Amino acid sequence: MRFAFGFFTIALAISFVSPVLAYTENTVSNGGTITGKVTLAGKEPPALAYSLITNPDTDFCGRISTGTGWRLVDEFQVSPDGGLQNTVVFLEGISQGKPFTEKGPVKVTVEDCLFAPWVSVVKNQQPLHIVNMDPIIHDVQIYETAPFGSKVMLHRPLRLNPFHPKNRIKDHEHKPGEAMLDTVQFSQGRRILYLECGFHTYMQSWGVRVDNPYYAITDAEGNFTLPDVPEGVYSLVAWHAGMGGFLSMEVAVLANETAKTKIEFQDPIDRRMAHNTMSPNYRYGTEVLEKEGAVYDIQTTHETQDIHHPQHGGSPAPHSSH
Repeated sequence: MRFAFGFFTIALAISFVSPVLAYTENTVSNGGTITGKVTLAGKEPPALAYSLITNPDTDFCGRISTGTGWRLVDEFQVSPDGGLQNTVVFLEGISQGKPFTEKGPVKVTVEDCLFAPWVSVVKNQQPLHIVNMDPIIHDVQIYETAPFGSKVMLHRPLRLNPFHPKNRIKDHEHKPGEAMLDTVQFSQGRRILYLECGFHTYMQSWGVRVDNPYYAITDAEGNFTLPDVPEGVYSLVAWHAGMGGFLSMEVAVLANETAKTKIEFQDPIDRRMAHNTMSPNYRYGTEVLEKEGAVYDIQTTHETQDIHHPQHGGSPAPHSSH
C-alpha cells in the first residue's frame, strides 16, 4: 500500500461557522483512509485553578483537589513527543459516503463533581442524556458558542438520587439520579457547545457538531484514523478546547490508499485570569474566611491533583488524567 504524506501547520483560525452540507449515505467500495497525528508546539500552559472555598459543596468536591483548596482543570493532555489528546478531527466538504447513523443519545455523566467525557462529538438535534451520580445537586448550563456571540442552548437543574444516604457524602457512594433528557439544537451555523455547572465552575465539558460520519477524537498519543473515505479532495479540520479555534487543511484521498498527515497547533495561550489562577495570597483563602467564622474540611480522600500532572478537571473518563 502506498502512502501519501503531508505535514500541516498554520496560524489558528478563530472562526469556523459553516452551512450544513446535505449528506447522502451509500456503499463505499475501494475507499481510502486518512490517518495522522495532532501535535502541540510551544510551551503547554498551566492548568486553570478554581477555588473550592468559593464554590458550594466544598467537602465533597474537594476530595479531588490539590489538597490546598484548589480544583484544577488542565485543558492539555500532551504525550512526550507532543501528541495532543482530545482533539476532534473531522472532514468538511464531503457530500456522500458511509452511513451516518446515530448511536443513541449524547451521554454525559457527572461523578465527583466532574463532567465526563471532556469532549463529545454530536449531531444537530441529537438526544442528550445527562445523569448525576453525585449525592449533591448540580446545575447544567449549555451554551452554543461562536466568535460572533454565544447563546444559551439549555439550562436545567440536575437532580441527585433521592435515595443517597443523607449526611454521608464522604462515604463516596455514587448512585444515578433521574436522567436529564433534552435535545442538542444548534442555530446560526454554530458548531461548538460548552457545558458547565452553574454551582461548580470547574465542572466543564465540550461538544463539536459534525455533519457526516468522518470524524475522530485523538488518543493519548494524538493519533487518529478516518477509514472508508470516498476518493476526492476534502477539508480536514481539527479543533481543541484549549486552542479556541480551528485548523483546516486540504487532503486528497485516493481509492485503496492511505493519506498520512500531521496537524500541529502552535503556541497555546495561557488563558488563566485572576479567578482561576492558583495563588497562596488569594483574597478568599482559607485563613481569611476562617476569620469570618467559615470552617472547611477539604480532604483529598479520592485523588490528589498536582499542578504539573493533574488527575482531574476535564478528563475523557472518570479518574484519568485531566
